Amino acid sequence: MLHIVTIQRRTVLAGAAGLAGAGLCAACGAGSSPRGADTRRSTGGSASASAAARPVRSRPDEVVHGARTARAVALTFHGSGDPALAQRLLREVNAAGAHITVMAVGRWLDEEPRMARSFLDGGHELGNHTQNHRDIDAMPAAASYAEIAQCAERLRKLTGTPGAWFRPSQARHASPRVRAQAAALGYRGCLSWDVDSLDFTDPGASAITRRVLGEARGGSVVSMHLGHAGTVEALPSILDGLRGRGLRPVTVSELVGT
Repeated sequence: MLHIVTIQRRTVLAGAAGLAGAGLCAACGAGSSPRGADTRRSTGGSASASAAARPVRSRPDEVVHGARTARAVALTFHGSGDPALAQRLLREVNAAGAHITVMAVGRWLDEEPRMARSFLDGGHELGNHTQNHRDIDAMPAAASYAEIAQCAERLRKLTGTPGAWFRPSQARHASPRVRAQAAALGYRGCLSWDVDSLDFTDPGASAITRRVLGEARGGSVVSMHLGHAGTVEALPSILDGLRGRGLRPVTVSELVGT
């Protein structure tokens, strides 16, 4: 059974009228400082024709946390920032035998393409966190669709798959329009979280550790960020603390049993 928190699902009708009703447009493409609780360019062109031809299915569910009976948690990272810090973080999780999910910003993958393989080779999971990490809900429909589609294409070129999960930029929860767009691009779910580490505010390693260990429980999805030294420094204590409570850090796909 897929243990997720569901935000209302409605079927999106195919065709121009249905696309407009779902916040999509028939002409939509197909193919980093944070703000608020999240850290939160269109090349256009060939993606448009394939979007119009692709059937639009139901909006995906939104994953906020897994089953509370799980003896596991998902540490998820907004993927951008200094690659040297990302490599340090990767060494920490690999040494601990932990697995994480990195929601990568497409522009970051353009700049640091080797990072994609570094995470996958360690048994970790990559997902889509838009191309440019802009306020996706403030964009016109065509622009928000392009943000998702372009990052999906970067992931596909680097890894052979666009990833299983999509996380909206500068938003904790995906809007109905964005969920419909993610579904049209084949994502099985939109990823939120129930524990916010607030590491993007750079409060120091001890504060990050206290917050994560104080709030995480079985099935939690924890929001963290690459590119912050305090996050890397906090990680060994977080991993030790979770292990001491019998909680295994796993990928989102493993947490929800897909």
